[in-house]
Amino acid sequence: MRRPWMLIPLVLFVLLLVLFLKALNDKKTQQDLAIDPSTLPSALIDKPFPDFSLPSVEEGGSLLSRADLLGQPALVNVWGTWCVACRVEHPVLNGLAEQGVVIHGVNYKDNTEDARQWLKEFHDPYQLNISDADGRLGLDLGVYGAPETFLIDARGVIRYKFVGVVDERVWETQLGPRYQALVDEGAAP
Repeated sequence: MRRPWMLIPLVLFVLLLVLFLKALNDKKTQQDLAIDPSTLPSALIDKPFPDFSLPSVEEGGSLLSRADLLGQPALVNVWGTWCVACRVEHPVLNGLAEQGVVIHGVNYKDNTEDARQWLKEFHDPYQLNISDADGRLGLDLGVYGAPETFLIDARGVIRYKFVGVVDERVWETQLGPRYQALVDEGAAP
């Protein structure tokens, strides 16, 4: 062993490997490292829903704007006919709408005629449905893709963002309680 200094990189590598393996075994570290795509951060939480002026998906639909979303808490669901996951969540949204949950749609980067046909075939849970064909509103919202659902209060302030399929579990554990709290807040004298 004429060159013991050559072993330094090997010793450092082994030391780092041991530290890395110890960190992986630490439960808190595993939770910290877990990535949940439904909790992607949004810089828009507690900020007003972006201003926009876009056509409605409905045939002969008028221009819609942020002002049309105001007045009551609502879910704003970003969807598209090209989105397989949107088809999975759509029956849940229909059920929520039947229960009186206010839902607005943002038809994202889609053909409006395809969207109309899709809603005719699978039913329309949206009170308002915004056609965002070029994706500009989606960009302003920081949309990663579809489906994404925003919860807004009666003043149009974004209170929560959920990325992924809204299913019964998501409604019961995440969106539903937040939505109901906003509804109750508005009903309080």
